[in-house]
Order: sequence, then structure tokens, then C-alpha cells
Amino acid sequence: MAAALLEEIMANYPVGPEIERLVQLLGRLPGLGPRSARRATLTLLKKREQLLEPLAAALRQAAEAVKNCEICGNLDSQSPCALCRDNRRDLKVLCIVEDVADLWALERAGVFKGHYHVLGGALSALDGVTPERLNLKGLLERIEAGVREVILAMNATVEGQTTAHWLSDLIAPSGVKISRLAHGVPVGGELDYLDEGTLAAAFAARRGF
Repeated sequence: MAAALLEEIMANYPVGPEIERLVQLLGRLPGLGPRSARRATLTLLKKREQLLEPLAAALRQAAEAVKNCEICGNLDSQSPCALCRDNRRDLKVLCIVEDVADLWALERAGVFKGHYHVLGGALSALDGVTPERLNLKGLLERIEAGVREVILAMNATVEGQTTAHWLSDLIAPSGVKISRLAHGVPVGGELDYLDEGTLAAAFAARRGF
């Protein structure tokens, strides 16, 4: 009851600029609207030693240490990342994903033991995302270095499928096998929101593109 009252006060009355900035920044995170951001802010401020201070320290450390892998585009504190350095993974199979979140989703499902390439987005005329804005650096060189199969693990959205077709045309001259995830991935669905079972089934049933 007290928490609800405090939230109501924050929503309707002026607060300090530090608090307001924290609410605004948290509200920019996926899944957090203004109401959820206010609740998160109140929780952090009430539990400074247990939550706020450790979180601030972790954010500072991440900002300083985390970088994009120079090979695949993954996020890690080292470059090349741990996945690219893992010699147990199959260098001859390359899975192309839109975002690091999709890579993490596939790793959680444990269905892929090859290497990845993170595009950093999907083609979108509406949002002005052109091929020049995607992480295509070194992609063709990686494929030509001995890859036998490229898996296009795009999200089942209009933008994702447009990107998959464009990549297929780009990669086809290399002669490498091109496959994509089966349509067990629902239309409009994004990999990061799918359960491990759905991902595993879609990955196992991939077919030629």
C-alpha cells in the first residue's frame, strides 16, 4: 500500500531532477513503460546498498569493459569473443542472426555448435536501415574461408524475411549451402521471445533457402 502511494506521488507531483532522470532512463528499456520505470526507481532508491549501488558499479564496469567482437559482432569483454575462441565449435557452419539477443536465445536453447555472425539489425526502408548500416564486415571472407553451410536465422518478420532474401542473393555466388529456420518460428515472432523447445524444433527442421 505504501509503495502504491509513493508511486502515485511520483506520478503526479514534481520530483528531484536526479530521480526524474533515473525514471526517464529506465523507461527507455524494453518492456518498461513510465509506470514500471517509476516502480523500478522506487525499489532501487529504497534498497540502495543491496541494489542501487551494486547496479551502478556493474553498469560502470560493463560500459568500460564490454565491446563488440571484431569477428562476429557478439558482445563480450574480450575480442574475439568466447564463442569465436572456442575451438570445439564447428567453423564450417555459420549462423547469421539479426541481433546479439537472438544469438543468446540460440545459445540458451543449446541447439547450435557452430559460429555466428551478428548483423546488428534488419533491412527496413521505413526505418532507413540499408545494407551499409548492417555488420557485413568480413562476412563473405568468413564464408569463403571454408564454410559449408550458412544458416539464415532471421526473425519471422517482414524485415527479417526481406533481409534473409537479400543475404541469400548476396551469398549464393559463393556456392555454399544456404538454409533457414523452419516456420516453427511464428510469423511476426522474434527469437529472443521464443521458448527453447520451439527454437530447438525450428532449428532441427531447417531447410534449404
